[in-house]
Amino acid sequence: MKTVVAITGIGLISPLGNRLDDVFGKLMEGESGIRRVESDVTGCKPAVVGAVDFDPANWFTRLQMSGVDRVSQMAVAAATQALEDAALALPDDREQVGVYVGCAMGGSTALDKGFQNFYQTGTRVSPLSVIASMANAPAGHISMRFGITGPSVNYSVACASSAIALGEAMRAIRSGEISQAIAGGAEAMLLPGIINAWQSMQVLASPEGEHPEQACRPYDKTRNGLVLAEGAAFLILERLDDALARGARIYATLDGYACRSDAAHITKPDVAGQVRTMRAAMADAGLAAAQIAYCNSHGTATQVGDVVECEALQTIWGEGTPGLQVSATKSMHGHLLGATGGLETAITALALHRRQIPPTANCQQPDENCRVQHVFGKGVAAPQLQAAISNSFAFGGSNASLVLQAYPR
Repeated sequence: MKTVVAITGIGLISPLGNRLDDVFGKLMEGESGIRRVESDVTGCKPAVVGAVDFDPANWFTRLQMSGVDRVSQMAVAAATQALEDAALALPDDREQVGVYVGCAMGGSTALDKGFQNFYQTGTRVSPLSVIASMANAPAGHISMRFGITGPSVNYSVACASSAIALGEAMRAIRSGEISQAIAGGAEAMLLPGIINAWQSMQVLASPEGEHPEQACRPYDKTRNGLVLAEGAAFLILERLDDALARGARIYATLDGYACRSDAAHITKPDVAGQVRTMRAAMADAGLAAAQIAYCNSHGTATQVGDVVECEALQTIWGEGTPGLQVSATKSMHGHLLGATGGLETAITALALHRRQIPPTANCQQPDENCRVQHVFGKGVAAPQLQAAISNSFAFGGSNASLVLQAYPR
């Protein structure tokens, strides 16, 4: 019999805010955290981004911030919030605790500053640049902050990074390697060079129009691209029996996980690969498709990606996906790349806990090629909601799906 893994704490640093009630309330209302930034800010063409309001001084002393990139600062803050939310006192044997982080682009701010110093001003590159920019720095800083001596690992798998981190943390608890995990992701890459690179790919939403906050329009006929965002999201995972024994509040249980490869194209998603991934995650959870009533979709608002994911959902649930309601919350918080899976899993856990489904915002003209049972505009009550799936489908053809259930079931 599999060990059941509970989600008992959530911490967020997001474009919609840092308080769970506020963030979920905004999501249910279809409120956006996306805004336009001008060229004098980005150093490139105007763009729409999901930036966060974050002051590291609330979490670090000035001395502690030396050599700590913005991505690690947000990771430590969100992990701290998650532990506090779980009211979890870590055990004396910290080797029983693991830190599992998804971060695709590492400490981009430190790297960008180093390049500027070297190429533009000819000034000395900081000797702390390497340790600040390495992809596993957030995991290392969380481990050091809490004295955790168990596994401390980083997964860099593009948009699937933190979904994979959560899934692997669940597996480690199931296997008995650890008893508790701080798992999620962080990303901080709203920098001129990175924004410019994505603009060159022609996959970013246009900042033009009267309402730039509505620029991300998954499943809309007029959608024209994704919106880059930054932030961090961490969840506390522990054995359900342990959580019950200490009287913890349980948001949901994490019951299924799968990671599969398309092996087809480096950027174009593949229906068959996504179908394999979702089916494997449901099998791991021991659930049939008919038992899952909500999908927090990858839904980036690209022309190809949205259609492919909807075709994959139709393949499993049928034309129009009867019984499965679908929404893309990226329409409101943007695409956090490596941290997206963590944030969307947290949102899915909150949806199950509150029996409410957040919407896809900003879709005014639904694309007939995206035939699924959408939740548009504002969120809906779902008093019978028991199980949900969260999808993260990445460049490189790397797919990850997580299946969660409400508790009590």
